[in-house]
Amino acid sequence: MFESITLLGAVIGITGAALLLLASVAIKQYKRCPSNKILVIFGKVGSGKSAKCIHGGGTFVIPLIQDALFMSLQPMPIEINLTGALSKQNIRVNVPSTFTVAISTDSIIMVNAAERLLGLTEEQIKEQAKDIILGQLRLVIATLTIEEINKDRELFLKQVNDNVATELHKVGLQLINVNIKDITDESGYIEAIGKKSAAEAINKAKVEVAQQERFGAVGEARATRERTVEVALENTETEKGQKEAERNKRIATAQYESEAAISEAKTLREKDVQIAGERAESEVGLKRADAQKRISVAELEAQTTTQENLARAQVVESNASLAERNATANQRAEVANALAEKEILRAQRERETARLEKEELVQEEINKLKIQVEADAEAERIRRVAQGEADAILLKYKADAEGLRQLLQAKAEGYEHIIRACGDNPNMAATLLLLEKLEVIVEKQVEAISNLKIDKITVWDSGSNGEGSSTSNFLRSMVSSLPPLQEIARQAGIELPGYLGSIKEPAAIPVEAMASQSAS
Repeated sequence: MFESITLLGAVIGITGAALLLLASVAIKQYKRCPSNKILVIFGKVGSGKSAKCIHGGGTFVIPLIQDALFMSLQPMPIEINLTGALSKQNIRVNVPSTFTVAISTDSIIMVNAAERLLGLTEEQIKEQAKDIILGQLRLVIATLTIEEINKDRELFLKQVNDNVATELHKVGLQLINVNIKDITDESGYIEAIGKKSAAEAINKAKVEVAQQERFGAVGEARATRERTVEVALENTETEKGQKEAERNKRIATAQYESEAAISEAKTLREKDVQIAGERAESEVGLKRADAQKRISVAELEAQTTTQENLARAQVVESNASLAERNATANQRAEVANALAEKEILRAQRERETARLEKEELVQEEINKLKIQVEADAEAERIRRVAQGEADAILLKYKADAEGLRQLLQAKAEGYEHIIRACGDNPNMAATLLLLEKLEVIVEKQVEAISNLKIDKITVWDSGSNGEGSSTSNFLRSMVSSLPPLQEIARQAGIELPGYLGSIKEPAAIPVEAMASQSAS
């Protein structure tokens, strides 16, 4: 019995494994086709068929018997630079163009693509299509003239589409778009046709412009004449209407003013009556309201007094009961407050002690940092002040030196001009400079006398001895004690002009006379 159960379990396990294997194979072999591709199944696909093509959906690919590949439906642009193609007139033309092709989704054309393009790259497919397009494009050009190619582009494109599309279907491709660029020829025939057409268009446009200008001038003259007539008529009607409007306006204004005066008088009368009535009613209402107010106040005061007496009695009873309860509560509260106060004081003492210790430490750190910062700031200030003073002194010395240099330079240039003006005679230049300072020298001499501090001068004058009084001789001798101008110039090595006078040389005194004067 046990062996039978074991054998049955083994059979079930093998069967399950086989079913699982078949399911995985089935899932793997089921191919789904996206919308932008074609699924090509090849192998044994049926009698007389080389491949089976599916666009969209999916199918099961039988293992070992069938296989599958995908073909892309992506459009492929192909540049065609056709040169030297013979037209119907044996004129060689150049037709650069761009053809856009793709694998067709038509059931028959898809099979052609599977047979001829399966496994090829996009470049290989483009090369095959390019050869087909070149051949068919040359064939179409050979059946048309230059005028037909250049003017009737729609016919040209239709024939190209028909011929090229038919040949591309044979390899499984579909022509999506054809873009023909500028067509040129080697002989310049197309350019000449263009110039002729342009000249004809220009001439036609000139004729039409002249005609339109003529029509415009005639129409303008006619419109001007009609406008003048109509304007005159309208002006007449306008003046007539204005006169009538003014007359109606004056009449209406007079009527409105009369009606307005009457209405205004009536309104003022009614207003005065209504105001008087409203004032009377207002006074009556005020008196009535005042009486009613006094009655209401008296009633309310009586009711208030009664209620106040009742309330006072209730308040007294309530206060007695409340005082009793308050005494009991206060007793318990005082005990609790005392205990709480004790704990609070203990906690506050500890907190205050910690706070003071913390504040002292923090204050010490702050003072230390403050001293350091102040010292750094003072050092920086002293350094900056010293640097500023040094810079100021340096700038002052530089400015003084520059000013002195410019002064000396200016003096040197002035002296140079003076010497040049004196004909390079240094004596003459020195004389001129001395004359320039003559006034200053005289002022200094006068200042020397005026600044003498003489408190009192006593002169005993014995009278004239024939050469002046003693006082005059004293003053003359004091002035003569100052160095004369000529003497100063002589000491400077300068000879003054004659018109400034000269100093008389003292006469030589004999030795015997000097000896006799000394003895006397």
